[in-house]
Amino acid sequence: MKDTVEGWSGRIQPFLWDLIIVVLAIAIGLAVKFIVKAILKYNKNHTDYSLFRSIITHLSRPMNHFVPLLMLNFMEPLMELTPRYDLILSRAVEIALIISFAILLMSAMNVFEDYVYHTYDLNKEDNLKERKIRTQIAFIRKVLGTVIIFVTIAIILLSFDNVRKIGAGLLTGVGIGGIIIGFAAQKSLGNLLAGFQIAFTQPIRIDDVLVVEGEWGRVEDITLTYVVLNIWDQRRLILPINYFIEKPFQNWTRNTSEILGTVFLYLDYNTPIDALRTEFDRLLTTTNLWDKRVKVIQVTDAKTNCIEVRVLVSARNSSQAFDLRCYIRENLVKFVKDNYPDSLPLNRVVMKNIDLDKPATASVNS
Repeated sequence: MKDTVEGWSGRIQPFLWDLIIVVLAIAIGLAVKFIVKAILKYNKNHTDYSLFRSIITHLSRPMNHFVPLLMLNFMEPLMELTPRYDLILSRAVEIALIISFAILLMSAMNVFEDYVYHTYDLNKEDNLKERKIRTQIAFIRKVLGTVIIFVTIAIILLSFDNVRKIGAGLLTGVGIGGIIIGFAAQKSLGNLLAGFQIAFTQPIRIDDVLVVEGEWGRVEDITLTYVVLNIWDQRRLILPINYFIEKPFQNWTRNTSEILGTVFLYLDYNTPIDALRTEFDRLLTTTNLWDKRVKVIQVTDAKTNCIEVRVLVSARNSSQAFDLRCYIRENLVKFVKDNYPDSLPLNRVVMKNIDLDKPATASVNS
């Protein structure tokens, strides 16, 4: 085979032969890529599993340049080049192949992330395990992406002899340089270490419901340096990641998404609590927002001019708890207004007439 190739190369001009090798390598690479893509598409159309679709989506573009470069690297020894141009081409193909492989690795991480997201779906009521896994995967993917970029740059630089010599000379100053860089970047390193701590101890997770700085929202993203909180009114609160290590905050979904909600009503002393409790029970039976765990209605305080009635209900998550509280509050107020209007908070005026010869006096009971 080698003799045949050498025979063909002897009959064709070197430049034309080299051009044929390049075109042939690209053609073979694209053909392999199209064959693999066709097989994946066939499996995508004949199965409900999304892995093949994810591979096509994320690896299609990187394969466009990785496979042809790989074939060109294999076929480069067949080209008729002078030693100088052979070295230049070989080095250029090697560097391009390293960069292409790094891009392919980062795209493969996206495929793995899609697989994890498919396996651990957040669209379920009790998604504590899914949120734990997703938080760790998201952070690990960002760290690995950064490592791949730095390693790729290092491999490319170390492929040059001059850079290797300079690097060997600089090793003597690494200790002092490390100390200087450590002092200069201690804030960034602190954020990075806080990110590792959050990813594995998990005081917060993706999709957790938090109350931070007086704002209620869900954790939308956790990066290497900051956390994005999606506020209920669609604003975004950006906080440094070490905030969640150093300062207190409320996590409403730390162990479970189930939560209790309270409603306070301020009514007159003559309010029929038993009738109110009966209506409360009826309201809970007509809604799917209540998870059937807790239902309590009690008089929790007696103020000067009214009583405080506390309604305690349970829900599957904080969003449903908010809607349930609004539903109970609206309907109980309507029930009292329609059936016992005298039970709404009142200001009483008592008229006293002790002596007919003297003007009447009034006292007000608030």
